Amino acid sequence: MLRYVPVLLEIALTVYCLIDAIQTDEVVIRNLPKMAWIFLIVLLPIVGPVAWLVAGRPTRETFQGRSQQQRWEDHRRDQERRRPRGPDDDPDFLKDI
Repeated sequence: MLRYVPVLLEIALTVYCLIDAIQTDEVVIRNLPKMAWIFLIVLLPIVGPVAWLVAGRPTRETFQGRSQQQRWEDHRRDQERRRPRGPDDDPDFLKDI
């Protein structure tokens, strides 16, 4: 019976980290994209889940005082700023016409 404990702990840790990674919003995940973390957790039995807990899981400060909707809106706003604009959307170009 005692020999099954490490295997059960490994499975429990993997399942916990996999569910946590799947449910975590991609905006707040650190260091790697969400799919990379999921593959890492599944493919590397002990190293993947421990790496998720140490380097991928969002910090506690990320969640304090901000709702998921606010984080998503901030992410969308950042994406909009990075998107290339056409000349007809550029106020400086329109001013020069």
